[in-house]
Amino acid sequence: MDWTRRDLLKGLGGLPILGAVWWAGAAGVGRKMRERTQILEQLNIMPSLPATVPGIEGEPIRVGIIGFGIRGEQLCRSLGFATQEWKEEMRLAAEEDPNHSALEDFEKQDKLNIKLVGVCDVFDVRAEKALRSFNTDDNKIKRFDTYTSMIRSGEVDAVVIATPDHWHAPMSIEALNNNVSVYVEKPMTHTVEETYRLREAARASKATFAVGHQHRQTLSFITARDIVEKGTLGHVSLIQTNTNRNDDNGAWNYDIHEKANPQTIDWEQFLGSAPKVPFNKNHFFRWRKWWAYGSGLSGDLLTHDYDRLNCVLNMGIPESVSASGGIYTHNDGRDVPDVLQVNMEFPNYSTGSSQNKGKENGMTFCYSASLGNSFGRPTVLMGHDATMELGNRLTVWPDGASTRYGDMLELGKMQPNVPIYQYNPAANVPDAISSATSQYFADKGLMWTYIDGVRVDSTFLHMREWLSVIRNGGKVSCGIKEGFEEAIAAHMAGLSWKLGRKIEWDVDQEELKPIPGINFDEVLLANGRWEAPIMETLEG
Repeated sequence: MDWTRRDLLKGLGGLPILGAVWWAGAAGVGRKMRERTQILEQLNIMPSLPATVPGIEGEPIRVGIIGFGIRGEQLCRSLGFATQEWKEEMRLAAEEDPNHSALEDFEKQDKLNIKLVGVCDVFDVRAEKALRSFNTDDNKIKRFDTYTSMIRSGEVDAVVIATPDHWHAPMSIEALNNNVSVYVEKPMTHTVEETYRLREAARASKATFAVGHQHRQTLSFITARDIVEKGTLGHVSLIQTNTNRNDDNGAWNYDIHEKANPQTIDWEQFLGSAPKVPFNKNHFFRWRKWWAYGSGLSGDLLTHDYDRLNCVLNMGIPESVSASGGIYTHNDGRDVPDVLQVNMEFPNYSTGSSQNKGKENGMTFCYSASLGNSFGRPTVLMGHDATMELGNRLTVWPDGASTRYGDMLELGKMQPNVPIYQYNPAANVPDAISSATSQYFADKGLMWTYIDGVRVDSTFLHMREWLSVIRNGGKVSCGIKEGFEEAIAAHMAGLSWKLGRKIEWDVDQEELKPIPGINFDEVLLANGRWEAPIMETLEG
């Protein structure tokens, strides 16, 4: 696109991206054009659209969904399949609030060239809901009792995996070994060992593998990458990013279905490799609260923030991770922490420097989470020359001690408390957000982005990219490399919290540095903090 300085100063009002991009000096009536041009030439930032993808032509891609719970339903809607119950709920919501456009957005969503041919879920009620809603004359769908029967049936080209974490890797590996393409939710794996096995399977398979980090389609993050690459921030030494949630849904206390019982749920299949415990509705519906099935804050919510920053910075796996926290706000039997502080160290990483060579190097990534408070805390990238606040929109402030902008700061052309660049692709687009948890995801750019002034589901764009690569070849934006980095970083945080010590990564050997007497996967799968087995000793 031919973006001009004048367009930028006007705020992009008539351009394909409806939004607000402005330089603080643009509104100053007395500013000289020469000063404006000087700053814009230095910044040279271009708002970015998601990469175009080839169309999905030919025969429809046959897709199976494995896991039709909360996220499974959401993913199906992004594929173009909404349940009857959801449609009715959204219709009623729109009657109460004209700004509630979820159903309208869904109906306007581009159609993908797929057939949803199969569903696999261990809860009869969920599977039957999918069959009731999606089984039509144009789209025949059947239930598979097990994921292996679906994958080996020859009736699916690709599977979407939206199960508890402990099933992600086994299902993905099975599919890839049978050359069935995979879209799997994060975190990619549940243990360190299976992270390597899944990488090996993905590298060996002819199928396409993608991890569900949909924020890689969000305009503000793509634009942020351009800002960093052009040295606008200078050397970034500290990143602060956060989780702030304070409701039952945000704390994983999901609703328990009234028809749940041992006759409607295949409990043994749900457990899989997890410890054999008696049927437990709490564990089934609220599985994220236990290490046996989930990965806690480190695997569920830290992974969002880690990957969206890895998308911008391409920083890779940290060389060391330290974590602390505990169960401080939800003492309800869970064994994963609800307050977590994680420091990831990247001592050899740099975004470039405006100072003398060798003076600046290294970065700390600080993640802080609470499920007992919803006070909004932004994600900030703190550089020597400028600071960027990053979410669904972004803002850049110059630093008062900047080397790059020193002359303009001294002359008063820039001020530390006035943004030099701001980008809001959602300007003039009303958003109806239904809950605190939805607001949390929206603020992080995880729900939607904006193209041509229209709100677009980020997950739809991410899944469309995956399907396009299946049909046309190419590379997904979050594949096995990115998924491997995300999984290892998350496991390092979980291990650090459980062991109460720093976990280190050997860059050359591509492995966690061993700790004598410690089996990392045994620690990850243990309930709560790790307590070493008591060893009997003989003396004398």
